[in-house]
Amino acid sequence: MIQVFDTAPDGLQPAPKDPRMIAAGYQVSVREVNFGAVTDRESLMLAFLSGLALTQSFGRNWDALYDVLTDPDLRPARFALLMCDYAHFRNRHPSLAAPLETTLLDAQAEATRLGRQLWLLIEEADSDPNAW
Repeated sequence: MIQVFDTAPDGLQPAPKDPRMIAAGYQVSVREVNFGAVTDRESLMLAFLSGLALTQSFGRNWDALYDVLTDPDLRPARFALLMCDYAHFRNRHPSLAAPLETTLLDAQAEATRLGRQLWLLIEEADSDPNAW
C-alpha cells in the first residue's frame, strides 16, 4: 500500500490512518488545524494561529498565511498540515473555503518550487473520503 508520504504532495489529500505516526517514519513534521469551531474569517485565522503555533503578530489574512506556510525559517522542508473537520467546514462555509484552498494550493506550489514539500491532509472524524 502506498502511503501519502511516498509521493510528492498533490493538492488536498485524505489523511492516512494514524497520520502522525506515519509522518514520523517519513521524517515529516505535522501541525494540526481544527476547523470544527470556525464560523468566520477571524475564527479561521485564529485556528491557524493556534494550530501552527504562530505569534500574535501573525497578520491574519491570506497573504500572511501564505507567508508562514512558505517561509523556510518557519516550516521544515517536509511539512504536513493536518486539517481536521475540514469537509464539514467546507460545506458550511464555501465562501471561506474557496480563498483558503487557493492560498493553500499556492503555498504548496511555492514549496515545491523551492524544493520543499507541503502536504495538505484532510482528516475527518467520520473518515468519509467522499465527504469532500
